[in-house]
Amino acid sequence: MALTDDKKRSYGITDEDNGAESIVEDDHPAWKFWKKRRYIVATMAFFGFFNVYSLRVNLSIAIVAMTQDRYAVLENGTKISLGPEFDWNNEMQGYILSSFFYGYITTQLLGGYFATKFGGKIIFGSGIAVTAALTVITPWLASTSVYLLLAVRIVEGIFEGVTYPCIHAVWSKWAPPMERSRLATIAFSGSYAGTVVAMPACAYIANQFGWQSVFYVFGVLGLIWYGLWTTIIANSPEEDKRITLTELQYIQNSLKDTMTTNKNIQVPWKQILTSAPVWAIVISHFSENWGFYTLLTQLPKYLKDIHDYDLKKSGFLSGLPYLVMAIMMQFSGQWADWFRVKGILTTTQVRKIFNCSGFIAQTVFMMGAAFWSDKIGTVFCLTLAVGLGAFAWAGFSVNHLDVAPQYASVLMGIGNTIATLPGIISPILSGYVVSKPPQVHEWQIVFYISAGIYLFGAIIYGSFASGELQPWAVESNLDTDNQKQNKENTQGVENKTFTNDDDL
Repeated sequence: MALTDDKKRSYGITDEDNGAESIVEDDHPAWKFWKKRRYIVATMAFFGFFNVYSLRVNLSIAIVAMTQDRYAVLENGTKISLGPEFDWNNEMQGYILSSFFYGYITTQLLGGYFATKFGGKIIFGSGIAVTAALTVITPWLASTSVYLLLAVRIVEGIFEGVTYPCIHAVWSKWAPPMERSRLATIAFSGSYAGTVVAMPACAYIANQFGWQSVFYVFGVLGLIWYGLWTTIIANSPEEDKRITLTELQYIQNSLKDTMTTNKNIQVPWKQILTSAPVWAIVISHFSENWGFYTLLTQLPKYLKDIHDYDLKKSGFLSGLPYLVMAIMMQFSGQWADWFRVKGILTTTQVRKIFNCSGFIAQTVFMMGAAFWSDKIGTVFCLTLAVGLGAFAWAGFSVNHLDVAPQYASVLMGIGNTIATLPGIISPILSGYVVSKPPQVHEWQIVFYISAGIYLFGAIIYGSFASGELQPWAVESNLDTDNQKQNKENTQGVENKTFTNDDDL
């Protein structure tokens, strides 16, 4: 069957590929994802990031229950205050909430580098599994000493720090160029789905069963996911025993210009660190994370302190912005790829338009939250200030794979290292800006800072970003042995046992 021009673009086929063997049109509708192994990988990665953020945000809710006043009712009906179980002031709570990021920032680059060398599957899964195991023992450590709580959160951050860089190593092997936006946003949206579920669920669990149960439930869920991940997912299409020959050849041909052997890869550090498009991605990532982490760690406290929502309501409302984000990310990824496949916009135009429009919208609604004193209006603005960031994620978060696919995990490691700084700085800064008792104008300052950083990110990305493969990312020095090995790997698939090709 002849391929249309749109299909050629969607498969990454150029004119010189016409007539090439082993390129087969994909006739199955997109919703039949279970027939495509690359979408199984995306789905499992979605649940992986679901666990990543469930394990990360549980303390933001639990700490409200851990530090709120407790009451006892005597036999005569008298209600007496027992005080909070943990009498931590705002500054200490800021350090506790930010401690995770002290560890998280240390392993971003290492995770990306080792994923480039050894593949992303094992490192991605192990990072989540260890974090989940440590989460299970968190209640005992917290009850023993606040310093043990700080220590375990730092260690959790160390292991979870490898997850984002590693996933780009997975996509460098699994994602055809014209499907990068949708596959990556499917996976990344799990972060926000995890936040949506975790915040109200943690509030409900803490109210019904005690704050300790929050850590037990989500820790066990993370360990269950790890067992499924190691069983179902392969490190690359070539290692997947369930993939069809049709899908394998399609992925291989779409990625043939960027395929390389991991163990001999040489990272061009100087060119990466002096590249304007790379720094545009990094600064955008920092800007998005500033607002995201500010609300992730502070929104439950803001809703309780200023609008007097109880723990259950604040947990639900705190998750609402991330529900919008998770939904919008599905649309943003599909739309971004649609504009590219149809040839309406270039990759550079898609990345800039989606990224900058998302940031500008976030700036507007964050300022709206600062000025709108009505509780419903404020929640509405904060919901859109987070949710419309989905468009930015179809820009900067996929851009690493455009400019340097074989080094994408390293670029993500660099970017996420710097983008972790907001997770450290923002809770501490908010703790010092917001006094006790809290004042409305103090929270307005917190929102002003986030809005300004969003706007700065839009200006930098709009000025310097690119969607083109960078000259330093084109490997031209693969030795003969590597080329021979690649050829043998491709020919070797003919001897595998495949399922029915019509399953793709």
